[in-house]
Amino acid sequence: MDGMEEEALIFSQSFRTEKDWVTLLCDSSRTGGLGIRALKAPKRARWQLHVGNSVRSAPIFRGETLYVASLSGGLHAIDVQSGRTRWKFLAGDQIHSTPSFCGNMVLFGCDDGKVYAVDDNTGTKVWEAAASAEIWASPTVRSAVVYFGSADGWMKAVRVENGTSLWTRQLGGRICSTAYAAEGHIYVGSGDGKVYSLDSSSGDILWEAATLNGIDSSPVIAANTVLVGSEDFFFYAFDANTGTLRWKYETGLGISSSPAVFDDFAAVGSKDGFVYVLEVQTGRLRWKTRVGQAVTAPPVLSENAVCIQAGGTAALDKATGKVLWRAGLGASVQSVPVLTGNVIYVASVDGEVYAIE
Repeated sequence: MDGMEEEALIFSQSFRTEKDWVTLLCDSSRTGGLGIRALKAPKRARWQLHVGNSVRSAPIFRGETLYVASLSGGLHAIDVQSGRTRWKFLAGDQIHSTPSFCGNMVLFGCDDGKVYAVDDNTGTKVWEAAASAEIWASPTVRSAVVYFGSADGWMKAVRVENGTSLWTRQLGGRICSTAYAAEGHIYVGSGDGKVYSLDSSSGDILWEAATLNGIDSSPVIAANTVLVGSEDFFFYAFDANTGTLRWKYETGLGISSSPAVFDDFAAVGSKDGFVYVLEVQTGRLRWKTRVGQAVTAPPVLSENAVCIQAGGTAALDKATGKVLWRAGLGASVQSVPVLTGNVIYVASVDGEVYAIE
């Protein structure tokens, strides 16, 4: 057995097998690592924990542990039963990136220009991969490859087992958008106002589609359609194979919120304060509901609700957009609640993490 075969065997034995984490919060449904579960109105806080500084990314959850990254540079592993920190990993700078899972690792980008892979049980660093500028996007994992972009416009692909580089590709503007990794294709938005489709094995640009302003929204794929928002006030649907525009829908202000998909509908927030639900095939509005002054966070979904953080946390009926309940906890810029059915976990811009039930 040669060295590469031995390394592959060790990797396959030691890393838990799980579904690829193809985009921000796992998939187009923005499940955050959880299945779709019922969502009930919270009545009280089970516990509250201060993690040191503002939280600008989304928590993720697995087993009995909640993982929260903060601007103080710490990734916190929190026991959800006690609300106590199991371990804390300190990175080199602020963390705006939402973490991702792969096997027994938690991956996240940092303002020091690195993606870190941290053991989810011990909090020890497994590897780091360097870029040349801040990494605000969430690392995306598919078929043992990690994809991420940086603020200087470079997309990068590295091996998930050790962080070594596979390819890099310069795009036309900053990349704050989290890539969506489909089979053979990577889709990502850029600050130059374009959506790019890249070959996942080489990084070659397959097509690009222009909007009229920068794109910080993270795309999702549904019905062979790329769905993404732009700061030009429009929500776009492009053909995933060709980049041809299928439809666009105008909101009142720019869109940095990333969409979530359920059934044949896409939910997305706008800086005009509304959450919109649109038909994926046609772009026809199903409903819109005002939830705050500006909505920049991505929505997440339960069995019956679209849940959003915008100056607090709100749950909207999937079918009608009616407000089911509001909670004053968890004022947010880019964070989202983690829904577990009985308990909802929220992180806030003042650095507090809550378990509400």
